[in-house]
Amino acid sequence: MILEMKVPSPGESITEVEIATWLVKDGDYVEKDQAIAEVDSDKATLELPAEASGIITLKAEEGDAVAVGQVVCHIDTAAAKPDGGAPVTAVEKAPEVKKEEVKAAPVAEKTYAAGVPSPAAKKILDEKKINPSDIVGTGKGGRITTDDAANAIPSMGTSTGGPRGTERVKLSMLRRKVAERLVAAKNETAMLTTFNEVNMTPINTIRNQYKDEFKAKHNGLGLGYMSFFTKAVTRALQLYPDVNSMMDGDHKLAFDFADISIAVSGPKGLMVPVVRNAELLTFRGVEAEIKRLALRARDGQITVDDMTGGTFTITNGGVFGSMLSTPIINPPQSGILGMHNIIERPIAVNGKVEIHPMMYVALSYDHRIIDGRESVGFLVAVKEALENPMELLMDNNPKKALEL
Repeated sequence: MILEMKVPSPGESITEVEIATWLVKDGDYVEKDQAIAEVDSDKATLELPAEASGIITLKAEEGDAVAVGQVVCHIDTAAAKPDGGAPVTAVEKAPEVKKEEVKAAPVAEKTYAAGVPSPAAKKILDEKKINPSDIVGTGKGGRITTDDAANAIPSMGTSTGGPRGTERVKLSMLRRKVAERLVAAKNETAMLTTFNEVNMTPINTIRNQYKDEFKAKHNGLGLGYMSFFTKAVTRALQLYPDVNSMMDGDHKLAFDFADISIAVSGPKGLMVPVVRNAELLTFRGVEAEIKRLALRARDGQITVDDMTGGTFTITNGGVFGSMLSTPIINPPQSGILGMHNIIERPIAVNGKVEIHPMMYVALSYDHRIIDGRESVGFLVAVKEALENPMELLMDNNPKKALEL
């Protein structure tokens, strides 16, 4: 029996995926529920499990864009499992359907000028800043096609004798979608960024005092910076609710909950899973949820639902050594907080110069919905909570707050 495996729907509104990697070869014997492929959607990379055991015949190539519901492979469920080199049943090939030949009505012959790009090709060449005269057209009459333009590489100057190889690699669907969203965020929002700095000494003092006890009490869970920042952000969102809202046509969509998107680096690139109702979570709850989502992203098990929604985003470029940045809003959200690396710097404290671990923080926001007063006030509220966590985040009872 031949089973046709179709692309399942990875989530609402997703109509197409891309075959990123086949994990099996044509003719392999696969077990039921074995991962046979990785597919990219515009939101995540997901594994495709075999629906039955048998010999597989692939019906799509790596890099192919396939619609949800399209057949991507056949599995011969009647085939015997190979055992000691024993022969197996050959995979039954589906009969080829011959398309009826349709003779097109004769049309007038059109003359094309060699070296002249089509309108679509001209747009691509203009974006790449490539002169059409440098391209050899492969279209009719030497016309430059969109494929010619897409494959054209700008001149990199005269060689000096060293190696000057190039490699053209197609971006994954996820990476392409992220690129589209980032450009849209720059073009479709009135994005501004405001900055401040945070003295991290109070947080470091608490972490140094309680991190070992926290780890022992909560099954190896670390007490990191993200729980402090998440708690500080949810507090500030309650004080400045416009930052926790978004544009919806001519309306403002406000939320009475804080779903915090946390930017994490995965094997397929940047992913932004969501910590739901972060305003209700304890320090332990925040750390546990961030760890769970980060492990799922690392292992390629993140789902579309894990990254759907979110009312505000936190991103930490400091883990890569960034000192200062202007993070880009994660649409349709209206704000994103950027964390950076911690550097010991001299600052003035009560009229004296002291050296403290300092971090620059940045808030990028959509000025269409958030005014300067709210944006600056929000960031100051985050700073105040981080510099006075004992009172503002722990009610002066760190052991209770950390569930020790």
